[in-house]
Amino acid sequence: MTTRPADVDLRRNARAAWAVFAVFAASGATFATWVSRLPAVRDGLDFTPGQMGVLLLTGAVGSVVALPLSGMITARLGAARAVTTFALVAVAGYALVCVGVGTGTALAVRVGLVVAGIGFGVWDAAMNVEGAVVEQRLGRSIMPRFHAGFSLGTVAGAGVGSLAAHAGVPFVWHVGVGVALTVTTALVCVRGFLPTPHAVRADVPEPDCADPAEAAPAHGLRATIAAWREPRTLLVGFVVLAAALTEGAANDWTALSLVDGFGAAESTGAFALALFLAAMTVTRLAGTRLVDRFGRVTVLRAGSVAALVGVAVFAFAPWLWLAVVGSVVWGASAALGFPLGMSAAADEPQHAAMRVAVVSTIGYAAFFVGPALIGLVADVVGFRHALVVIALPVVVGLALAGNARPLRAERTA
Repeated sequence: MTTRPADVDLRRNARAAWAVFAVFAASGATFATWVSRLPAVRDGLDFTPGQMGVLLLTGAVGSVVALPLSGMITARLGAARAVTTFALVAVAGYALVCVGVGTGTALAVRVGLVVAGIGFGVWDAAMNVEGAVVEQRLGRSIMPRFHAGFSLGTVAGAGVGSLAAHAGVPFVWHVGVGVALTVTTALVCVRGFLPTPHAVRADVPEPDCADPAEAAPAHGLRATIAAWREPRTLLVGFVVLAAALTEGAANDWTALSLVDGFGAAESTGAFALALFLAAMTVTRLAGTRLVDRFGRVTVLRAGSVAALVGVAVFAFAPWLWLAVVGSVVWGASAALGFPLGMSAAADEPQHAAMRVAVVSTIGYAAFFVGPALIGLVADVVGFRHALVVIALPVVVGLALAGNARPLRAERTA
């Protein structure tokens, strides 16, 4: 029986969707493996809350440096090669972090986090670009499910981290082996990515394509600068900034907030983080139907309101169990902002890489400012109450959510 081209394309797109999902999951597991053991890092380096905030800031520096160039890198290398190259950079960074924590050398930890941040920045942008391409090929909203893969990876990473902390596994062995395994998974799965439609060369004109998903991507310094001049792209970036700060603050501070605020065990803090991430995962898996039914803007606004409620409950709850409930609401509310922002940035496939780079750069500014700010405030009022500062960007994201309305829907109208 002859295989029809349409069947081949269907299988290829389905395979690519699972590959992107797996790469997102590997990225999430890598990140959670590190953050789930932050109390051990704090103890190993004997850091104050403010010093921990500055330490987390150093990792964001690497990402913020790399992200503005990530669109150009991804357009030139292709998503698969970009993920492969910079996942290995992230591994090198975390290896140095392990050496630093094991020897009590704060400088080595900081340098390692900068290197890991560079790797994660380009890795993140490249997999989002590939996810946008697959979403366009499938013709339906699927980006939240890819980010559900990231959340699923973080749940697994945080869960293993909780068990490792409870069993007394040293930080160096847990993080070193865990990161090596998760990155190896990503390197294997990128083989399922869709083939790059066109080699990107400056001396070759872009061909005309009937299918926008097949169009050669915009590339180079001129395209990068042009993306930074687009008002809609910048405003979508601020929506993602609010979402990233809402999500990132929980990743960084949930475990420490419960350990220090309630005197809970380190394993309890890691377990609460796992519940937060589980709530994100479930919401992202269900998010495609919510978006298809209610639209991006309505879902983003509802998530912002729920985030304000969840953070308030977590920050002011008098009992540990209620704070954990607040973290679950917080996790569900933070689930869809980042993936919907990536989808909005990639509405036009030809410009997706550059716009995703812009939006990601603005979003990652949350990891640049948030940890240091919250750490400094925590020196005065404690970790839990310091988290209230994220209410302001959440309100800003609520006000700007209308800018994420799909471009194609507007043009059709």
